[in-house]
Amino acid sequence: MAGRKRADEGFSAQERAAMKERAQELRARKGRTDGEADLLAKIAELPEEDRALAERVHALVTEHAPGLVAKTYYGMPAWAKDGKVLCFLQPAGKFKTRYATLGFNDNAPLDDGVMWPTSYALTALTPDSEAAITALLTRATA
Repeated sequence: MAGRKRADEGFSAQERAAMKERAQELRARKGRTDGEADLLAKIAELPEEDRALAERVHALVTEHAPGLVAKTYYGMPAWAKDGKVLCFLQPAGKFKTRYATLGFNDNAPLDDGVMWPTSYALTALTPDSEAAITALLTRATA
């Protein structure tokens, strides 16, 4: 039909792959509880730069937000509270972007007026950025 585009033209190959990974995660989760093994396996698959960031973010989450449960989310490292993903790390290589992103979903109470950030670009972890992540995790899990 003229003017009508195919359904798959709206998403990039990386986006379609992420959706397929999410569907696999949901099917695999039935009866499973070891999300940390899945998260660590995904981290191990990452290119070195992304892997180093993901390992350190996971360590920060484990240390400063021990109540969060490790899992994967669209094939990315993520951490959940009460069964719902609270925050996630989108590696730069996942969607071929120039930086990784630490994102928070709406169940993270980061509210600050009528507008506030929910995702943060990460190119490296420094003592200052680790302190900022720790503060965000503390606030998000309060």
